[in-house]
Parts: sequence; C-alpha cells; structure tokens
Amino acid sequence: MDITQLTPQEFTDFQTLIFQLTGIHVPPNKVMLLSNRIRRRLKATGTTDFPAYLKLLRSPAGRTELDGFFNAVTTNETSFFRTPKHFEWLDKEFLQEVSARPRTNLQSRQIRVWSAACSSGEEPWSIAMCLAENQARFPDCRFEIHATDISEDALTKARTGHYPAQSVATVPEPMLSRYFEHESGTDIWSVRAHLRRHVSIFRHNLIEPNPQPAYDCIFLRNVLIYFNRDSKKIVIDHLVRSLAPGGYLVVGPSEGIFDMLGMLQKRDTFLYQKQ
Repeated sequence: MDITQLTPQEFTDFQTLIFQLTGIHVPPNKVMLLSNRIRRRLKATGTTDFPAYLKLLRSPAGRTELDGFFNAVTTNETSFFRTPKHFEWLDKEFLQEVSARPRTNLQSRQIRVWSAACSSGEEPWSIAMCLAENQARFPDCRFEIHATDISEDALTKARTGHYPAQSVATVPEPMLSRYFEHESGTDIWSVRAHLRRHVSIFRHNLIEPNPQPAYDCIFLRNVLIYFNRDSKKIVIDHLVRSLAPGGYLVVGPSEGIFDMLGMLQKRDTFLYQKQ
C-alpha cells in the first residue's frame, strides 16, 4: 500500500481530529506537509498505515500517543526576546503603569503574566528576565508567570530550562550571566534557580478555559494563525475572561484576529487592553 500521501478522505479525517482536539485548522493545501509529519509517527509507533494510526489515536490505548501526534503536526518556532518591541513595552510602560495602580491592601503587589502557547519556554523565560531586571525599581512587586502549551514534549523542554549556546545568543550578556548557568564542558546554558521560582509550567489547551485567577498581561503570539475563525473566537473569549480589569493582551502580527478584539481597547499594533 502506498502511504506516501494521505488520500482525500484520510486527510479530512485527520483534519477533523486535529480541529476537534486543538482548534487548529489544517488547510487543504497542506496535505503533503501533514502526510510527511504523520508518516514520521507511523515509523515511531510501528503503525502500518494512515488508517491504522488514526484508529490508534481514537482508541483508549492511543492517549499516550496524542502528545507525539500534537508535537508532529504543530509548529514550535520561537526564540528568546522574539519581537524586541514587545519586551521593551513590558520592561517600561507596563511595569510603570501596573506599579502605580491603587492598592487594595498593604500586601506586596503581585503581577501575573501568562505565556499562552509557550512552546519550548523561550518566551516565558524572556518575560521572567524582564520582570526580574526591574525588581529593584519596584521592590514591593512580586511577579508570577504561567507558561502553557498543548504539547508535553515542548513543556518538558521548557521545564528543563536547558538551551544550547545558539539559542541563548539573543540574550544580552549581563542577563545571560545573571539568569543562566553554563554547564562545564558543553554548549548548554541552564536557567538559574532564582529565576525558575517565578515560573509555573503546565499543560493547557487554548480552546478550553484557563481556571487560574486573572492575569495582568497575556502573551499570545504567532499561534492563532493556525486556527480557523470559529476556533479563534473561542480562544479570544477565554483570553478576555482570563484578563484582569486593565489587563493587556500582547499579540503577534499575523494572528488574523484584529477585527475580533472590539471588546478590548487598542493601545498599539500589538497591544490591547481590557477596560
């Protein structure tokens, strides 16, 4: 049997399953790309063909394979301090505004940030470094970062916090020394413990509500380009509900959601605020 490419029916079946599980819409022109990625999972699992693999995914025994499937069919492209303008805003305007808000009690102010679809962790660690750099300026502020993704493989990399020298090349030298430790005899740099304590990493599917308390800022960048319009609306509704009053949503330039954010006030091309 030729398993080079999905048949039209097989493609539809996998397309439907991916959408049901993740909200991601795979367009018909991606049939060869999807075929190639699923074929890798056939080899990894010893499955004979596409229908047998689909049957595996739909069975109770296939639950352990779902993460391998998610990792194969999704794109995890990221880097430290990707789109510097976003982090410049976080470092300056955001912290200045949040720290100046009236307090409701005499306890230290807690700043909560959610890195949604964090991939292998470069984004949440970048956020953590920005906030930690400002700890001396705002000593009465405590910060907490939640990092989520649907892929356990990606989350494992984020939790490990080990990155090759090539990956940390975009981290400024002073920050690299403060927040990473070089592992002797290797090209690996590891996130230091004093930064790790501010970041919680757990699995979350964006088409489901996040049960955590409201956030002051949510980063959702270069993710919704893979969703269709209906699933984008579901995700946006969950995100808005997860924002605290006055909270900010930071989005990528290609999400295709700008006409869906009428409930938020536009502050910049990448920035929206909940009133």
